[in-house]
Amino acid sequence: MNRKELIDALSGKTGSSKADADRNIAALIEIVTSTLKKGDNVALVGFGTFEVRKRAARAGRNPSTGEAIKIKAAKVPAFKAGATLKMAVNGPKK
Repeated sequence: MNRKELIDALSGKTGSSKADADRNIAALIEIVTSTLKKGDNVALVGFGTFEVRKRAARAGRNPSTGEAIKIKAAKVPAFKAGATLKMAVNGPKK
């Protein structure tokens, strides 16, 4: 599902206009982005948690030349699915 399809689905589910749905999605993305930028998490109970993880510096290889390179440490955004979402995707445990 791409953004346009998400906007269509949200407007259909809520009965709002597509313009309102687009603004709501844009606002959600902006809020999650700014919260992660500050280093905080966004936890949506039953859905999951958006968080920032630290990736350590490491050695790597340039795939075209095979030359060894140093990859800098970085902060990366991550999503950890909640139990309810996992169960919805995988079905109940047997």
